[in-house]
Formats: sequence, structure tokens, C-alpha cells
Amino acid sequence: MLFSLENKVSIITGAGSGIGKAIAEVFAKQGSTVCIVELNKIAAEGTLNNILSKKGKAKVYSCNVSNQAEVKQTVDAIVNEFGRVDILVNCAGVAHIGKLENTTEADFDRLFNVNVKGVYNAMQAVITSMKNQKNGVIVNLASVAAIVSVADRFAYSMTKGAVYTMTLSVAKDYVKEGIRCNSISPGRVHTPFVDGFLKANYPGKEAEMFEKLSQTQPIGRMAKPLEIAHLALYLCSDEASFITGTDYPIDGGFLKLNT
Repeated sequence: MLFSLENKVSIITGAGSGIGKAIAEVFAKQGSTVCIVELNKIAAEGTLNNILSKKGKAKVYSCNVSNQAEVKQTVDAIVNEFGRVDILVNCAGVAHIGKLENTTEADFDRLFNVNVKGVYNAMQAVITSMKNQKNGVIVNLASVAAIVSVADRFAYSMTKGAVYTMTLSVAKDYVKEGIRCNSISPGRVHTPFVDGFLKANYPGKEAEMFEKLSQTQPIGRMAKPLEIAHLALYLCSDEASFITGTDYPIDGGFLKLNT
């Protein structure tokens, strides 16, 4: 079977909703044992139940990715139970809408702690195990906002730029250890965050604003989380064994066609 993850142990952070949830469910379908690392216990249980209902293999680990000690303890528990970590996908993240002048220090610190430090914590926690195995794959969720200017995304763009460059650094430093590291840069994706944002900021005009945001992608719509999950599956599969140190935009033409 192409893109099989049979006998592989995957850690997916932020797997309770949106892109992380879709990746966890796709990986389980392809045979991986999926470790759902998620702060929101109710959301994590929802992903777990979906996987188990389809005869997949998964387990929930409650963890705040911004807390290094928690992340290390979680990864150690996974390695002790399953003997290895084959795949890490860093999906946990938070968003903020605002420019420099209305981004508070608290906003900045919150985004940095989850989106940057969280990725650092998870990669650092798995790297020794992957080095010992002489094998491993890391995929980090960056964003088109790391590559081009997006209005009112000052702090968010900063964090995703850091994710992009951390990806390149890890790919370079560990290529001889059999570890591959790539990133994915989505455009707008229809996740629960989008629905919540529209409801909070445009009550009564949700459908109109959703269409307006959708049209910023030349393809004319937002991505589906499942579409991002399929790209992550490819990058984590053995079929992508020659790919490392690369960022993959999946943006409906946003980067190249919006001119």
C-alpha cells in the first residue's frame, strides 16, 4: 500500500481539532499508532474516539507544549511504552489578529510560547530517540504568513517565520543521522478557528465574510484540513524518503498567483 505508516509511532501535537485532528485520523487510517498530544482533553477524546471507531490505534497524552518539562515527560512516556518515535508533526498553535501597535506583550508572549517554543520543545524531546534509531521524520506546520506579508498578522507571522527557519536548521544538522525535517505552509484553511473568528467579529455577516476570505485564494476557496493532512502523510511516508529541508506551500495559488 502506498503511503503506509504500518508499525510506525506518530506524535501529533494539537490533534484535538482542525489540521492536527485531520492528520491524526489520516495517519491512524494508514496504520500508524497515533499519540494525540493535546491540552484540551475533551477535544483529544473526540479525536481518539473517531480513530478507535474505525479500528485505528491511538492514545491521548494531555500536555501543554509550551512547558518543556511536560513535553519531555510525555515523549519519555511514549518511548517507554512503544519503544520508539518514528514521526513528529507539530500542529499545536494559536493565532492572533493585530499589527505591531495593537499586539500587547502578553499577546506576543502567548504566541511565542506555543507556536515557537512548543515546536522547539517537541523537536528537542524526540531528537535523541530518533538519533538512536538512525531514522525519523519531523513535519512542522508553518504558514504562507512566514513567506509573504499578510495584513494584521504581526505576531503570528513572526512565529511562523521561526518555525520555517527552525525546520531548515534541524534538517541541516541531522541529515546524516537519518532524520528528515520539512514544513508545510498552508494558506487559509476552513477550521473551527475561522468559524469562531467570523462569528465573533462579523455577526450576521458570517457567510459574506467567509466568501470574501475564500476568494483571497486564487483557486476560489479555503483548503480543507484533510487536504493538509494528505500532504503531511506524503512527507512522513517512506515514499518521501528523498525529501528534507523543504517547505511546502499548500495555498490554492496564494503565493504565486496573487500578483
